[in-house]
Amino acid sequence: MLYLTVDQFPVFVPLGIIGFIRYLWFSIRVLGWATYRPVPLPENPTYVASEDVTIIVPTIDAGEEFKDAARSWLVGDPKEVLIITEEKMLGPLQDLANAVDPRRIRVLTVPFANKRLQMSHGIKNTTTDIIVFADDDAIWPPTLLPYCLACFEDQRVGGVGTSQRVQPVGSTMTLWEVLAAFRLTIRNIEIAAANHIDSGLPCLSGRTAAYRSIILKDPEFLHGFTHDFWLGKYQLNSGDDKFLTRWMVSHGWLTLVQVCKEAELLSTMKPNWRFLKQVLRWTRNTWRSDIRSLFTERYVWTQHPYVAWTMVDKLINPFTLLIGPILVMIVVYKSTIPIEQGGFHLPWWNVLGSWMVWLSATRTAKLLPHLWKRPQDIIYVPAFIAFGYYFAVMKLYALCTLHETGWGTRTGIGNIAEATAAMDAQNKVDQGKAIAPVKVNPDGNYELSSTKSTAFYSQGGLLSPSAVGGGGETGIQQRFPFRRDETPSPRDRGYTT
Repeated sequence: MLYLTVDQFPVFVPLGIIGFIRYLWFSIRVLGWATYRPVPLPENPTYVASEDVTIIVPTIDAGEEFKDAARSWLVGDPKEVLIITEEKMLGPLQDLANAVDPRRIRVLTVPFANKRLQMSHGIKNTTTDIIVFADDDAIWPPTLLPYCLACFEDQRVGGVGTSQRVQPVGSTMTLWEVLAAFRLTIRNIEIAAANHIDSGLPCLSGRTAAYRSIILKDPEFLHGFTHDFWLGKYQLNSGDDKFLTRWMVSHGWLTLVQVCKEAELLSTMKPNWRFLKQVLRWTRNTWRSDIRSLFTERYVWTQHPYVAWTMVDKLINPFTLLIGPILVMIVVYKSTIPIEQGGFHLPWWNVLGSWMVWLSATRTAKLLPHLWKRPQDIIYVPAFIAFGYYFAVMKLYALCTLHETGWGTRTGIGNIAEATAAMDAQNKVDQGKAIAPVKVNPDGNYELSSTKSTAFYSQGGLLSPSAVGGGGETGIQQRFPFRRDETPSPRDRGYTT
């Protein structure tokens, strides 16, 4: 078992070399989380939500919970909220929008239900400098938008995420919701540590994330985002947040996360066994994206090495986790053999009991931030331990079924290929119409107009905002990584200070 402990102990201590490395890695993560600090609000912010923020919400089945979520978004005073849905859901969604604020909530449609196509349609219909994607059930604190916008004061930042916690569907949390809450606690620690250590993130969660519009309106991005294939033949619909995160890394943008109460959103999870289907979909997306990041694109190794090793850790985790019980069973078997014949010096019940205590102690330690706020959930720690082993098996199953690209938890999701073909046809019709404030000038440069500025992507990557209608310079001279080359390459877009 590659012991780092000795056989003279009166109890079994299941700590081996693999375990030592993993706990060392966990200690580094905790240290990064403990020393992390969110970006503070600026005294004179460059971006103001009422002028610079559009919230895009792709949905097909929003219910009454949408009203609470939408009201929480509007407290932050965004310029506009765009609800993107399929055509047959226009009526019900328009009724929900009218019940909240028909002046600031606009409902748009696409021919088929497809999240990425819905998101791209929303991108084309925005005129603000910042786009925030949100799930239709994400409830924001009043300070979330200002804290997200604060990160964009650094012109190297392209995307911003937030911390999360579970909002129970009923009056109390079910077992499944508690398991989800445990996972979110661990995730909040992971992303805070990663962001603090090397300014990277494994994923900007799609539940709520803010981006510069200037990045998302790039025609190359829009095409790649809506024509994303696994192994060249399995078109992807989910995993949009993973794609966005990889795009930020491969194009030289920094991603930040605000892990604090002021930017912590509430989100519902499936309160029943369907939560497992959600986890399976997320796991497949993680496998596909991390494999691409580590072995195909490989930019993460130089841009964010800590994040890269975090991805490697997640890849090997199911194997190391499942080998543990196997090795313990070997020790249990040796416990039944006399010592003089090579057996283990402790009885089998001591080995099993010590192992159970070890599991309970180490897993509880990981959940202490959650248990500090909700100590009553300690009764679910055994279920969390069991779920961990189930999840390890699920990860291996997901690895073997990466060709499965269905949503899994929602009905009404149309055929991806048909939806993309329909949207491509619509895009041809829309060419020349002013539905998106982006055009390519004759010299090959991109031009983006918004309510505040017109940005030009020059051959050298210089962005020079100028006041619309006023013609004067705003005084801001920024360099962004996008540029139009004869042979464009992601790494040709290096950030220059």
